[in-house]
Amino acid sequence: MAEPTHRSSEPQTCSSATPLAVQEVRGADLDGDLRQLVFDFFLRFSRFESALKERHYLQWTQPGSKAVPSWKRFAADHRAGYQPNAAAIALMEAKPKMQVIGEAGNLEFVEEPLAKNLPVLDRVIGHANTVRNNLFHGGKHGGDNWDNPARMRVLLTCTIGVLEDLADRGGFGGDYSGYY
Repeated sequence: MAEPTHRSSEPQTCSSATPLAVQEVRGADLDGDLRQLVFDFFLRFSRFESALKERHYLQWTQPGSKAVPSWKRFAADHRAGYQPNAAAIALMEAKPKMQVIGEAGNLEFVEEPLAKNLPVLDRVIGHANTVRNNLFHGGKHGGDNWDNPARMRVLLTCTIGVLEDLADRGGFGGDYSGYY
């Protein structure tokens, strides 16, 4: 993985105030910058989940079980004293939406049903996973600005800033950066 170009405490343009242009994204139409940002996001997200497993943040620990990363165990170890960085604050303000099945059976995006008393770190992790799930599995069209390039840049950049910060907090070092 390439050396990070920014520090986690100062994410690249990560403002929820970025104006949203009405323009849909089609795979072949992604500009080089957004295409690179999507690639960087997936690379960092996969490295983070790999680092979770290397640090034994696993959903199951019995021999023979699948090695599945546990964000919940990570959050339990790091939520005390967690202070969100600028990227985490902007991600929470951007309020990523999740895709659900609507009343008429159609797919729609709604605000995440996060409990009001959910600790901040758990909320940030929930939003980061929603961004990942939407990009990988979610609808790629629709009237809810999901595929709006400006909003995608905000969500991806903020989540990358969150991952950088959490990797630092977790002491993931080379397991995250790929540098040993």
